[in-house]
Amino acid sequence: MRFDLDSYREIADSLTRNKSRSFLTGFGIFWGLFMLLFLIGGGKGVKSMLSANFEGFASNAAIMVSQNTSLPYKGMQEGRYWNLRLGDVERLRTLIPELDVVSPQLSRWGVNAVYGDLSSSCSMKGVRADYSKVEAPSLKYGRYINEVDVEQERKVCVIGKRIYEELFPDGGDPCGQYIAVGGVYFRIVGVDYNASNISINGNSSQSAVVPISVAQKLYNYGDVVELICVTAKSGVQMTSLEGRIRQVLARNHMFDPEDEPALLVLNTEQIFNLVDALFRGVNFLIWLIGLGTLLAGAIGVSNIMMVTVRERTTEIGIRRAIGATPREILSQIMMESVTLTLVAGSAGIVFSVAMLSLLGMITGRADSFQIDFSTAVLAALMLTLLGIAAGMAPASRAMNIKPVDAMRDE
Repeated sequence: MRFDLDSYREIADSLTRNKSRSFLTGFGIFWGLFMLLFLIGGGKGVKSMLSANFEGFASNAAIMVSQNTSLPYKGMQEGRYWNLRLGDVERLRTLIPELDVVSPQLSRWGVNAVYGDLSSSCSMKGVRADYSKVEAPSLKYGRYINEVDVEQERKVCVIGKRIYEELFPDGGDPCGQYIAVGGVYFRIVGVDYNASNISINGNSSQSAVVPISVAQKLYNYGDVVELICVTAKSGVQMTSLEGRIRQVLARNHMFDPEDEPALLVLNTEQIFNLVDALFRGVNFLIWLIGLGTLLAGAIGVSNIMMVTVRERTTEIGIRRAIGATPREILSQIMMESVTLTLVAGSAGIVFSVAMLSLLGMITGRADSFQIDFSTAVLAALMLTLLGIAAGMAPASRAMNIKPVDAMRDE
């Protein structure tokens, strides 16, 4: 193929003469590429927004809560309630070495956090320092609860975003200030801006986190805990450990290991796997719809080029008669096809990026509704290949036109 200035002038003249057909055909390519890239970027943005609901939460965790038994066991009737205890924490650590974190938790609902004349409704969560590995805090100020706080029973707390905004409307670092939580004064050591919507004994933005040892004594819990959060070590699936966890707790608390309602186990690994599977299916549908639309556009280009070649039989025949080679004829038709697809496709790329930016501004997540540079490059390569494929049949027809046949048609 020759790519000199005369070739591009001929292509431009041809597309201008057939501008109505070129517009309709180009619109098909434009719309197909726009749909593909917009759906890819939109799907990525929606996944990012959904993932924000699980921000900071361990993907291989399980939360265990004791409930009433539903089966009789060793002479004891069903309906018996039992409690998780601090001893279960060490027992699980010892008997199931595949567990990485075993962290107990207590809570107190419906308390008020008070600073001066300002008040904020919240929940109090008593935790150990290792709970930060289950639900990672996003600290704006200060630090999280540590082991020394727990051991020395320090009356310190980490407050959530909403509590901070309501008690300190003027902003600034509140660490070192004292607030009353449930009538007991605590010194603020940190502010957690975690935006996760997962609520484990209270949403993090509305929780005052204190050492579990302090919560035990304040509310006379003794060694009873409300729930135990565990995470598995790297490479270990939590699902494979769930049965062993039930056996260890059932043996110690005298209930049937097969009695699933007796121990509620919320496995976050299954939730994350469900979300991943959902978006894999969505991505498959996006590519299927987008590629189908692009293919339809390419077929349209091929059909329009076939009509154009048929209408230009005389012109092509005259060019052949005055010395144009079959290769030159092939070059022009192929370049017309590729140019048409690239121009329309480039417009589709630009428009999809603009619409995704607008969507990101509307949702406030401009960094999520985007397409990767590699995706745009892949789209351009696909357009080039589609343009070449669409022009093959018309170019072959044009190349086989003989001057004598063209004159006869005239």
